Formats: sequence, C-alpha cells, structure tokens
Amino acid sequence: MSVTMPAATDPALDPHAPRRVRHETRRRTLTVKGVDRIAAHMIRITLTGDLEGFTSLGFDDHVKLFFPDGTTDAAGAPVMLGRDFTPRRHDAAANTLEIDFAIHDAGPATRWAAQASPGQTLAMGGPRGSFIIPTTYDWHLLIADETGLPAVARRLAELPAATRVVVLGEVDGPADELTFTTAANATVTWVHRNGAVAGASDALPEALPKALAALRRPAGDYYAWVACESAIAKTLRRQLIADHGANPKWMRAAGYWRRGAVAVHETIED
Repeated sequence: MSVTMPAATDPALDPHAPRRVRHETRRRTLTVKGVDRIAAHMIRITLTGDLEGFTSLGFDDHVKLFFPDGTTDAAGAPVMLGRDFTPRRHDAAANTLEIDFAIHDAGPATRWAAQASPGQTLAMGGPRGSFIIPTTYDWHLLIADETGLPAVARRLAELPAATRVVVLGEVDGPADELTFTTAANATVTWVHRNGAVAGASDALPEALPKALAALRRPAGDYYAWVACESAIAKTLRRQLIADHGANPKWMRAAGYWRRGAVAVHETIED
C-alpha cells in the first residue's frame, strides 16, 4: 500500500512541485538471477523471487540490502549489515529487480557483489517511500559520481522523449563510463579522476561551470539533482545556487557517502 503525503506546494497549483509517497514495507528474500559487469567498477545484479507488491515510484528511491560482515553473534549467526541502494529497474512482469553496485572499497556490499552468482539469496527491505520529481521543467541537470549513476541511468530511462537533460558524471577513467539508454535529449559530460582518491577530488565542482558554458546552458526553469560524496554535494549545491541560478526549491542534493565514514546517506539542505 502507498500513501501520498501533502507537498509543501500543491502540485495541482504548481506543476513543478515534487510529492512524497510512503510505502508499506516488509522484509523480502530475493535470489540472484544474473550478474553482469557493466563497467570496470560497476556490477549489475538481477534479483528475483519475493517481489509481489514491490513499489518504487522515484528514480532515486533506496532499498536496504543486508550483507554478512564476516562475523557472528553470540548465537553463532552471521552479523548482517544494511546498506542503501537504488532500485535500478523493476520489471513486474518478469518478476525481476536490477541493482547496480559501484565497486569502490572492500566493504561488505563490495565483497558480496564481487562473488555473487546465480542462486545466492539476499535480504531486502523498502523502499519506505518515494520522492517524485515532476518532468515538467524546461530542462534537468543531473550530477553524480559512481554511487549516484544508477539513479541517473534510471532517470534517463524514464524521462519522456525529447526532454532536455544535462548530465555531469564523475568516474575514475574511460573504462568506468556507462552507456545510457534514453529517449530524452541528453548531453552527457564525463569527468575523470585519473587515479585521484574518490571524494578527495574537486573534479565535479571544477567541471560544472565549464560544462554549462560549453553547452550554452539551456534556457528556462530547471531541476538540479546531485548525488555524490557528502562534502562535494554541499559544495555543488552552494555553487549551483550562487553561480548558476538554481532555485533551492527545485533542487535535491544528497550525500550518498562520506569520506572516512560508513553507511552514510544524507539530504543536503540549508
């Protein structure tokens, strides 16, 4: 069951107003159906099984996946750690759910994805809700590092034909670039760290003004969506508002991770 929550602005009066929808959640046990390496450091896991009633209405929704951390509790049972992931694509008819894993460290999620094979099981909960961003803007700006690219890919796949969208993506190098499938009128600019430590580079903030200038930034109202390391997301949010005319009400910036911390997911606001 899903419940629509009132937005700060009535969507009937403002076609730009996002809306929140809460979902009834439950724990599910899923089975790995397929494993594909879609880039040098990105693995797509296709899951199947207990997906009846699964609902994900927002492109940046998050489910909680549970992985063994390599230890056991007092009763000898494996200790499980939950991590947030984007539901990349849900196919109700095929009863499948795709999750893309950015392979960037030696944590429990990375270890599990690196060895995953068909037939293995995985516990999942959520999403608890969806934040639905309308497509009624004149254009859209999507900025992300590897952790946010699954949401970018889903947004591009779901945007209506000919929608103007500008994408700025940070990856380590050309082998990490993704091929997006979209009917939108999308311009994609890749920024390479070239071996620099993820989250310690100013690659995205430095590339943003150059990318928009080179594209002769589209006219009209736009929605800015940012997902990357927390400190960098804060910098980009300030930069977009101060230098690029972004409306704070038409923006969503999130720290999908934070350098030196684990299991961080935070919304960046004033």
